[in-house]
Amino acid sequence: MRGLKGKNVLVTGGASGIGQATASRFMEEGCAVCVLDRSAEARTRVAEELPGLAGVFDADVANFEQVQVAFAEALDRMGSVDVLINNAGISIRHDFLDITPAAWDEVVGVNLKGAFYVAQTAARHMMDKGSGVILNTASTAGTTGYPHYADYSASKGGVIALTYAMALELAPHVRVNAISPGYVLTPMQRAEYSDEMLDAVNRKIPLRRHAKPEEIAGLFAYLASEDAAFATGHVYVMDGAETTGGLCSQWSHE
Repeated sequence: MRGLKGKNVLVTGGASGIGQATASRFMEEGCAVCVLDRSAEARTRVAEELPGLAGVFDADVANFEQVQVAFAEALDRMGSVDVLINNAGISIRHDFLDITPAAWDEVVGVNLKGAFYVAQTAARHMMDKGSGVILNTASTAGTTGYPHYADYSASKGGVIALTYAMALELAPHVRVNAISPGYVLTPMQRAEYSDEMLDAVNRKIPLRRHAKPEEIAGLFAYLASEDAAFATGHVYVMDGAETTGGLCSQWSHE
């Protein structure tokens, strides 16, 4: 991708799944990359699997003070942050009537409040230096109803609205977009779905499979590059035509 070599990139939730794949892709593009993740186990593993990382930092994005400390550490390590991949997120599969206040606060705290904390921190730095790119991880769940994920859907809908508002306020100096993946075969997804559940979903997606994390990472790389210099204020869906077919409720090419 044009214009990525030499850029400094921070990836939140960067120690597994889409985040790790995205960190790896930007390293391949010649970027310096720091990752931020709250899981000690995942941080240890990603440091071993991606030894070229510029830094691996501990922070819960829902904690404002931890975000400030980790961002300062990334600046100290790389000198600046040119690209933020605002990716940290969690989901809990549960019925709407069973969602507790604590569970709601945890999911919305990481997915929406955490996205805001990191984005605002990065945006202040980028506006001061006069340029930057912020890319948020949204979800098709933010625009389409999914049973058992009301809190997750609400949080991702908030990320989408946040993306739109940020893009308007931060232009022309900072570009802001979001990616809305559909079903991606990540450790988080694998932990929540049995083989039978995964197979049932795959049969309903027109491309007949989950996305690979590396495929989402490729779109992040494009949107951060100079090839996408006129792209801001949009949400890019990558879901194998899942939402085009309404999760295939009426669609079939059998």
